[in-house]
Amino acid sequence: MATFAWQNYRIMTLIKSISGIRGTIGGEAGDNLSPEDIVKFSSAYGQWLKANSPKEKVKVVVGRDARMSGEMVNRLVVATLQALGIDVIDLGLSTTPTVELAVPMEKAQGGIILTASHNPKEWNALKLLNDKGEFISAEDGEKLLQIAHDSKAKYATVGKLGSYTQDDSYLKKHIDHVLALELVDKKAIESKNFKIVVDAVNSTGGIFVPALLRALGVKDIVEMYCEANGEFPHNPEPLPENLLEISEAVKKHNADLGIVVDPDVDRLALISEDGEMFGEEYTLVAVSDYVLQHTKGATVSNLSSTRALRDVTEKHGCEYTASAVGEVNVVKQMKAVNAVIGGEGNGGVIYPASHYGRDALVGIALFLSHLAKFNGKSQKACSELRSTYNNYYISKNKIELTAEINVDQILEEVAKKYKKQPINRIDGVKIEFDREWVHLRKSNTEPIIRIYAESESESTAQHLAEKIISDIREFIKA
Repeated sequence: MATFAWQNYRIMTLIKSISGIRGTIGGEAGDNLSPEDIVKFSSAYGQWLKANSPKEKVKVVVGRDARMSGEMVNRLVVATLQALGIDVIDLGLSTTPTVELAVPMEKAQGGIILTASHNPKEWNALKLLNDKGEFISAEDGEKLLQIAHDSKAKYATVGKLGSYTQDDSYLKKHIDHVLALELVDKKAIESKNFKIVVDAVNSTGGIFVPALLRALGVKDIVEMYCEANGEFPHNPEPLPENLLEISEAVKKHNADLGIVVDPDVDRLALISEDGEMFGEEYTLVAVSDYVLQHTKGATVSNLSSTRALRDVTEKHGCEYTASAVGEVNVVKQMKAVNAVIGGEGNGGVIYPASHYGRDALVGIALFLSHLAKFNGKSQKACSELRSTYNNYYISKNKIELTAEINVDQILEEVAKKYKKQPINRIDGVKIEFDREWVHLRKSNTEPIIRIYAESESESTAQHLAEKIISDIREFIKA
């Protein structure tokens, strides 16, 4: 990944967006994810739920990943909700998709996942769900932020405090749910005697992924960093540069596949038997290929995802559409077109037959079913399967922001310069160049502009990105 950093960059460590309330632990209130901020936004969420629930008694499901601040944040969140008179069901160490499933199963009015996803261990976050177990909308998020700003919470009296229940049954419930999916073929997976290496970055994937694999009939599992202690052994974002160790382990153990998940288990990256990256962009492509073989329908990914999903969708005679970046936007578009599969190119698989949330466990089960049934011509099934998809290269770059940079003006200038090309403005600026594209947008989770470029040539993709970065430099000078 190329990075162009501006001078005098000051990190903003408390970020409020459709991806939740995210920040670094410690420091001053209002600038970081301090105890005061955790209580303030938990309280605002609880007030929003109570105002929008027809039920007098509100129930919330809470779960967390294994990062070191998780237990402390959990206590603050749970106590705040109870103080509002809200009943809490605490799943303890869990995953984002597990909490998403638990909300409707418990007939709860909402859910909170305490995780900063792929961010380093210094970070934590409150990911907020509605009564369907889906991320709250941008509109609801704005209302919640206004409640937090007004700070007029009315807490419950002693006799009306919320109850607290711990529930450790959802590991089994989630796995049972995955195995019950029609397209998950346990018999086919079991018959292949797969040997699989797992890197769970010492978070809750170390509990959930091996348990799922055993339930699917996989007996030979090599576990790497599967202790849920929050000591991330490498950068937890499942990008190729962070996965060199598991790549070597797959070759060393003569494994059929390597599986990597992020700390909250909603992103899935795969390593082929030769140690090569399957490509996190291609996790969704392969799973969609398998689903579309059995269930015809529309597909959706975001604007920054590979064109390969569109190719696979059209190969099956179906229609592909793109959404703005962000899981809530993908889900909204999937519902609009009644998509049978969708997600994001960061390894996030959303399978509506299961639920409307990125779920690495569902992705693993569907991918292994696909791999088990794939009629390859050699023993190198995974790399051979990967070779059946059109090869694209995405150059991922970012520009770190300062207060002096007018991002909206920069995006407007870029769009004006390339106005003769097809341009999509639903999320930043995406410029089409035949089978190539460049997408510029402000990140929802970090103070940066992301610049993604895709081409069938790696060098061309990088050249496109560098050209846009050069344009941005010129606009700022002007």
